[in-house]
Amino acid sequence: METIRNVYCVGRNYRLHAEELGNAVPTSPMIFSKPTHALAQANGDEISIIGSRGEVHYEAELVLHIGKAYTSGMAVDEAVDKMALGIDFTLRDVQTELKKKGHPWLPAKGFRNSAVLTSFVAFPGSGACKQADFCLLRNGQQAQRGNIQDMLFDFSTILSFIHENFGLGEGDIIYTGTPAGVAAVADGDRLALLWGENQLGDCIIRLT
Repeated sequence: METIRNVYCVGRNYRLHAEELGNAVPTSPMIFSKPTHALAQANGDEISIIGSRGEVHYEAELVLHIGKAYTSGMAVDEAVDKMALGIDFTLRDVQTELKKKGHPWLPAKGFRNSAVLTSFVAFPGSGACKQADFCLLRNGQQAQRGNIQDMLFDFSTILSFIHENFGLGEGDIIYTGTPAGVAAVADGDRLALLWGENQLGDCIIRLT
């Protein structure tokens, strides 16, 4: 896997996903990050996920790769050179307890292999991304389907917000949020990520 600098993630960026978990719908982008040690490649191999701390939920997402240092007002199609699909794995029971205590989400979001990523493909442009759905198949059955038209905060808003608050540069990636349909993964599940009709990657989950 190529060198990735920062892994940013957008929480609750699809209204139906926020509502399915009983969360408030945000009024500005909700950004968190994962360590690069969380990255794992969806290349058909087995991926080990911690299974001893309660349910682990899959969250399929479209992932943007930043190709150059972002500057204020830069167009998305100028800043983004590649895209992929990813899975933001979440220790849901751990996250629930952290939220009750008002603690950061890192223990629930940043564990090893919690940021699964397919191979990258050339970014077709923001407009073209609206013409295709992305999909997560679980053991051959559709588990999630999303389209960026349903995002609360579009690519431009996300890039600008991250730049202004944290910085955004070449080699950074952004998980842009998950649609409804998240659920607990089971040991041995095969998860496949599709962009339109094209499968970009898959993996088999082993809970340890």
